[in-house]
Amino acid sequence: MEQPDRPAKRIIRINQGEIVTGVPATASLCSNHILASLPEEEYQALKPALDYVPTPMHAVLFERDGDIRYVYFPLSGCHSVLAIMLDGAAVEVGTIGNEGMSTVDVLTGSTTAVETTVCQIPGYSLRMPAEKFKQAIEGNSELKRLVYRFLQAYLSQVSQSVACNRLHRTEERFARWILLSHDRVQGDELQLTQEYLADMLGVHRPSVSLIARRFQKAGLLDYHRGTVKILDRAGLEKSACECYSVVRKQFARALGKPVG
Repeated sequence: MEQPDRPAKRIIRINQGEIVTGVPATASLCSNHILASLPEEEYQALKPALDYVPTPMHAVLFERDGDIRYVYFPLSGCHSVLAIMLDGAAVEVGTIGNEGMSTVDVLTGSTTAVETTVCQIPGYSLRMPAEKFKQAIEGNSELKRLVYRFLQAYLSQVSQSVACNRLHRTEERFARWILLSHDRVQGDELQLTQEYLADMLGVHRPSVSLIARRFQKAGLLDYHRGTVKILDRAGLEKSACECYSVVRKQFARALGKPVG
């Protein structure tokens, strides 16, 4: 499976307002929450194994039953973990942004991916060879503690998604998904097609079109040519099911800070 190529150095603006070119020089300049929380000495020891790579929209980072060659620490953008059926139908079971890492499968010692992971919102990541990562979490390193705390929050997100997909209305799940994605990007615009939104929610495309129009009419968002612009964040939070706040609290508890 083709992996994203290592690019020439590019510039990315992170939440603190700093400009970073390539691998951040220090942990404090890193917009990935896990890496930013490392002691500086431990971060510097990891730096030689990190590559700064683009994660373009729809790029496949991991494929079900495919080899795990790298671990990705998102700096920006959003990765989506998909359960794909034999007929090609897919539904999202997990979302990963700069609060965490892709893929958690490697924490079990696995060398193959359980599910497919794609980039749903383009951005950049720090990529580490899987074998280097496994070496880095041996012993009692701070990285080991942080990634396992992230795993706890991620598993909570997955279990909440199962309940959400079964029990809550599509409109509520739509608002939850938009909010989770908004938490993981800079600015108020998301590049998303109706087809992709339908895949993420496990519904037909006409359903997404109807819901988007309702939300637009209510003044919550603007949807035009594959771009979703958040207009009323508070209104979206009121429209979302309880799962959004539950997942956000789990990440805040596990990582010491909320997503975003």
